[in-house]
Amino acid sequence: MKILITGRNGQLGWELERRLSAGPYEVVALGRAELDLGDTAAIAPCIERHRPALVVNAAAYTAVDRAQAEPDLAMRVNADAPGEIATACARIGAALVHFSTDYVFDGTKPGRWTENDSCGPLNVYGASKLEGERAIAAAGAAAVVLRTSWVFGEHGGNFARTMLRLATERDTLRVVADQHGVPTWTARLADTVASMADAAADAAEPAAFARWFAERAGVYHAAPAGATTWHGYAQHVIATATREPAFSARLRVRAEAIEPIPTAAFPTPAARPANSLLDCGKLERVFGIAWPQWQDDVAECVRRMLAASSSA
Repeated sequence: MKILITGRNGQLGWELERRLSAGPYEVVALGRAELDLGDTAAIAPCIERHRPALVVNAAAYTAVDRAQAEPDLAMRVNADAPGEIATACARIGAALVHFSTDYVFDGTKPGRWTENDSCGPLNVYGASKLEGERAIAAAGAAAVVLRTSWVFGEHGGNFARTMLRLATERDTLRVVADQHGVPTWTARLADTVASMADAAADAAEPAAFARWFAERAGVYHAAPAGATTWHGYAQHVIATATREPAFSARLRVRAEAIEPIPTAAFPTPAARPANSLLDCGKLERVFGIAWPQWQDDVAECVRRMLAASSSA
């Protein structure tokens, strides 16, 4: 089975290529140089040339605040391009796994959001990702859309890496404490995609492979168990780093000293939902996939980041 991955240089694309290449697949991973989703006319010819059994779209416009000033580009990459990918997949009989976001919700619900809840994005980024979901559905592809939240990984920039850096550069850290969500490790997402591909591959031939995804097509929420805030997330990152002697000596801020602040004290161009906790029960019911508490994944990834930096 051939799997085509977009966004290979992003933190999720990098992890997907590493994980799926370890399986029994021919993996073709494309970065922006090989396939720029901003050039929507190039998408269908690329997919038809490679003719994969599965496309995993990990490419996206993810600069949430910058999207407010670049709505056309955000919409082209996050909405138009996924529609083109899904249409091409439907044409050649390929399956599609696409990633969306918790930011499709407005944050006003007191509990966890389900896939059936009404969407109401507060910013251009969330609106563009929601339009991408709709474009995929309209294309009629055998597509699984995974909404996830607060993504981090060993490769590339993310909140956890930023906190590690700032804690060695500053004497104080102030982090928002009234936005609720869950950090999601790219390795866990990659394992989830691999699990789906492995199950579909048991169908043995390409047509049955796509049919396996078609029978399970739709939107799913994919995030770890538990809940936190950006402040709680930052505290856990620094607390984990404190237990690593080589790095702990460099820290100028300890976890307990990180100051909680309200969203109003840290204004940004794009509004964020106050609550973007996702109910992932559907993922477990359909695919049998349940994730551990978010703290376990954050701690493991931070340890790997620090080990990599010390050996560099």
